[in-house]
Amino acid sequence: MTIPNTWLITGASSGLGLALTERALAAGHRVVATTRQGALPAQHPLLTVVRLDPADRQQCRRIVEEAQKVAGSLDVVVNNAGYGLVGAAEELSEEEARAILDVDLLGPLWLTQAALPLMRGQGSGHIVQISSTGGVGAMPMLGLYNAAKWGLEGFTEALASEVQPMGIRVTLVETGAMDTQWATSGMQFSAPNAAYDELREQLFGTPTVPWPSEPGATGGGTSPDDVADGILAHIAADDGPLRLVLGDGTADQIRMVLDRRQQDYATQPGFQSSAG
Repeated sequence: MTIPNTWLITGASSGLGLALTERALAAGHRVVATTRQGALPAQHPLLTVVRLDPADRQQCRRIVEEAQKVAGSLDVVVNNAGYGLVGAAEELSEEEARAILDVDLLGPLWLTQAALPLMRGQGSGHIVQISSTGGVGAMPMLGLYNAAKWGLEGFTEALASEVQPMGIRVTLVETGAMDTQWATSGMQFSAPNAAYDELREQLFGTPTVPWPSEPGATGGGTSPDDVADGILAHIAADDGPLRLVLGDGTADQIRMVLDRRQQDYATQPGFQSSAG
């Protein structure tokens, strides 16, 4: 039997955030869901929808206070809000670089900071950070997105050790491609430099950015509903890994990245095997 909890889910207007919201509600949990517009294509007696700019630290604190007022507790925080940015390092503007770090990296930090005093007082809670294979490896043209996710992984791994003695669990969800609009209408693009057109052609099949996409088109991949089901099962369990790997082919992608990294280190004297 599922014990009802109070969930706070950011970026809930579509994709994985919406799927998590719907799945948590169906399981009997109370959900405080945040979007930039304060609206959601769903209604439920246990659902509260609030507006949040995840880059605003004070707003994050107010949202946690509101969640506590609504339900008296806060059991699960899911930092899902974020976006992708296509652009070579040379192409990125200062505004673009700061904006994606504000949302994809600092946003989860601010909400985590806001939630921890409440969870610490309860002696329980679960912080869930939505990462991706982009938090393990890096891809040309996605460097600042990778930087944000690598940063998220770094501070979250440290966080897990900091709060485990307080009864607070922490999870990094590493997903591969999901069948959402993240890679199509949800993607942002830097102004292109022609010097990188050939690379764009190799990677994306076109040198043109933004690449054309039909209204409502998705990037293909694992259903967000399936990923949401995996997250709910992990949270309901008494224990589990820090890094939760979900989605078709995700483990293979991560294994490939780690193998390449190990091979790179192995070329250096300090990492060469002493056997033989």
